[in-house]
Amino acid sequence: MKSAVAATLLLGLAPALAQESGDVFTDAANNTKVHAASGFACPAKVGLFVRDAVGERDPKSQTVYCAYSALDGVYGTIVLTPLSSPYDPKTSLVPDFLEQEATGGKKIAERSATLGGARGVYTRTYETTSLEDLHYRVLFAASAVGNWAVQATMEYASPRDDALEQEFLNAVYGEALRKIAAPK
Repeated sequence: MKSAVAATLLLGLAPALAQESGDVFTDAANNTKVHAASGFACPAKVGLFVRDAVGERDPKSQTVYCAYSALDGVYGTIVLTPLSSPYDPKTSLVPDFLEQEATGGKKIAERSATLGGARGVYTRTYETTSLEDLHYRVLFAASAVGNWAVQATMEYASPRDDALEQEFLNAVYGEALRKIAAPK
């Protein structure tokens, strides 16, 4: 009987122990999730965006993500990948570009931007469709910050969501500069 109780307790604790040891985010104040390796914080809210999920995108490469959404189908995703060699943002996003182009997306802009104080953030925007006054877009942004690749993807309708797009991207790269690039 004692061994059955002990086995039940161990089996009951095993999932909790497994989740704890594999969790790459820690909890912080105000329901913020902090990526342990980089220090990057994914708050519960970024402006009108609400965090939907955080997790490992590719455990082998230690790539993680934070996913957000706002009303009316506006989405933002942040992806962090540790760097061990020089980073080319444009090359790293090629699979995403090919997917957009394969589904009918048309490249409408490509530039280097200053976002959240981070200079030289590579951005490329695709228009996927339009309806009346709205132009549905997907924007990809990427830059090396410290020894991390910081990528952000936005899905939004222009001009309605242009301010949200800028607010989200400025928050992402501002946080990256404060937490990842800051001296430890």
